[in-house]
Amino acid sequence: MKKIAILIFIIFCSCSKNKEDQYFDSIKNNDVKLSTPVDGEWLFSHKENGQSFEQYKDSKHITPTKDSNIIYIRPIGNFNVLQKKQIELMNEYLEVFFQLKTKTLEPISNDIVPISARRIGNEGNEQFLAGYLLDSILKKEKPLNGIALMGLSEVDLFPKPSWNYVFGLASYRDKVGVSSIYRFQDGELTSENFNLCLSRLLKTSSHEIGHMFGLHHCITADCVMNGTISLAETDKSTIRLCSVCQRKLNSCIKYDNKKRLLDLEKYFKKNNLNDGFELMKKDIDIAAIR
Repeated sequence: MKKIAILIFIIFCSCSKNKEDQYFDSIKNNDVKLSTPVDGEWLFSHKENGQSFEQYKDSKHITPTKDSNIIYIRPIGNFNVLQKKQIELMNEYLEVFFQLKTKTLEPISNDIVPISARRIGNEGNEQFLAGYLLDSILKKEKPLNGIALMGLSEVDLFPKPSWNYVFGLASYRDKVGVSSIYRFQDGELTSENFNLCLSRLLKTSSHEIGHMFGLHHCITADCVMNGTISLAETDKSTIRLCSVCQRKLNSCIKYDNKKRLLDLEKYFKKNNLNDGFELMKKDIDIAAIR
């Protein structure tokens, strides 16, 4: 009788779980625990406390409304054909990743950046002050129906005089960020390094906008919300959200988990991003979505 009672209890608990709980319990098996950080990695030099799902739920963060539910991208500069294609694919990816309408605005000229917000960096290349782009340009032009605005520059960025460069900068309070594709290109964007550059851009843009939705750096599992300190660390990190960070984002945006995974799988396959495709396929298979 005791065994029967235990079995009934297990069945009851399993049945009482909703589909979302079952989904996150399943894909948790695909999470990869982070190894102990070593010198040169983000967590080695940045001691962070992380953020549990319960802490996220109790935090103040934006949620989409009928009046504010569009992610905007604002290109800044002069982009060539391949760079424009990357922006197009970034737009498509963010719409799938966040399951929210995403629109690319018309580019604005580099001429809008004054001499006082420019410098020649240590490598002899021109750089823009990231804070100027945020405070003096992007914050002032965020559309009223925009839930997040990401500026994208083709010029290298620096955050303050003592820093050599920065991949991007964001104001999470104002839900505005800016990134640069300059260092993603390894000097010049070509058909040969196109997918590597695209992968870096997709990781960085989804990471920064994830912050705008209240997600902190993930410190437990391999996750696109991990902090990174170099291109090498970015390349090594995954493009996938871990199960906990997926749960956070889903609690905020309320999308269909099944649809999101299938959309991501389709996107990665279409664009020959094989690592992302295999990761989505593993989550789809373990969650028995098909």
